[in-house]
Amino acid sequence: MKLSFLGPLAALLLALRPLPVIAQKYEPNWEALDARPIPAWFDEAKFGIFIHWGVYSVPAWGPKGSYAEWYWDALQNTNSATWKFHVKNYGENFKYQDFAPRFTAELFEPDQWADIFVRSGARYVVLTSKHHEGFCLWPNADSWNWNSADAGPHRDLCGDLTKAVRARGLKMGFYYSLYEWFHPVYQTDFPRFVREHFHPQFKDLVMRYQPSIIFADGEWSHTSAEWKSEELLAWLFNESPCREEVVIDDRWGKDTRSRHGGYFTTEYGEVGGDTKLNKSRKFEECRGIGASFGYNRNETIDDYQSAYGLVCVLVNLVSKGGNLLLDIGPTADGRIPVIMQQRLVEIGDWLKVNGEAIYGTQPWKVPGEGPTQPAKGTDAERKQVFQPSDVRFTTKAGAVYAICLALPTGEIRITSLGRSAVPAAGLVRSVELLGSDTKLTWSQESDALVVQCPRSLPCQHAITLKVGVNP
Repeated sequence: MKLSFLGPLAALLLALRPLPVIAQKYEPNWEALDARPIPAWFDEAKFGIFIHWGVYSVPAWGPKGSYAEWYWDALQNTNSATWKFHVKNYGENFKYQDFAPRFTAELFEPDQWADIFVRSGARYVVLTSKHHEGFCLWPNADSWNWNSADAGPHRDLCGDLTKAVRARGLKMGFYYSLYEWFHPVYQTDFPRFVREHFHPQFKDLVMRYQPSIIFADGEWSHTSAEWKSEELLAWLFNESPCREEVVIDDRWGKDTRSRHGGYFTTEYGEVGGDTKLNKSRKFEECRGIGASFGYNRNETIDDYQSAYGLVCVLVNLVSKGGNLLLDIGPTADGRIPVIMQQRLVEIGDWLKVNGEAIYGTQPWKVPGEGPTQPAKGTDAERKQVFQPSDVRFTTKAGAVYAICLALPTGEIRITSLGRSAVPAAGLVRSVELLGSDTKLTWSQESDALVVQCPRSLPCQHAITLKVGVNP
């Protein structure tokens, strides 16, 4: 009798319980993979730190305006400036591989790096796990004796930094080059390279560190079908331990940039200049503080962007719906150059006051008024170029943020917030200056929102007006 009673009851309880959530299964084709929503954290974060660090950090040299991390590739041209530099300083018989023992990272303090990243206001970090030279920053069996555990530092650089970054509450991810310039199997048997090197190595990186973001690169010589990228990404989204959180870029084959992938990438180019870019897709701009990603000893102070210029780049991108992935190039012994630390901390100081207008925002109906890039010259000269009407807009939670790319000292007129420019329901109800308790004098006229700016400003570089608009 007990069994006959419990059977129907159990059946009833089973019928009433919530059905389990069945995870989306993504087929290995771009139509299915492109339909995967980008995890919300990435759009909300807005600002990340890129790190180019490897054996190329030992010579750390390239002609001005070039990428120093391409040193080994440049050595193949005996007429290049890089070859001449190499012969003069190291000799003709000094091979690129001979730099590996000098990549020591003896001064690398991951906790100190993580502290700088937190102070910068960045929300995620992307380390080059492997660049086109093929040297891995983790103990990978597929790159025996050409990784940071077997050679050079003799430590797991990816693991050490991942632990420090995550302990400070930041997301951690990796840049990963699909191809390797001089890998013998890549040069002689590409399908085998994909099958026996690329895919196993990529999966090892993912399984070890469960990255929140993967910035693929080096894809341009073959199609995504040849790389078997769709098959690999289906594994990433369906089976990997980071399948729920991981974000990917658009560099998975010569047919994929600005067409397929999680988010689209631009590189040292203000978004909008890329006519192929699908504006409905999330995008991220990557660039260095100087002209190179890897540390370039040939660059001088004049080759580095000012903190003001970098704030302008960040604001411009966020106002258009993008993220900024700002690169630093550490030295071979593991130090972040002080000028790079200074730039990051200055950006962070600005974000402490104005971060509300950046994190978690969306573009407003117009991205902004005025130039899209800061003018050349000193900070003082640049600020003189901008007029108070040079504004970028973001929005969230019933507020429009008007970020003035200048430090105005008097009246600010914002034409995009005049009564004739917004519907009646969008009439302004409040205006405040982020970081300041000063009550502002303002009026919404037909042709502009007019605000009297106080003499005492809460920050350098740019100020933000938080404008409350009727829903």
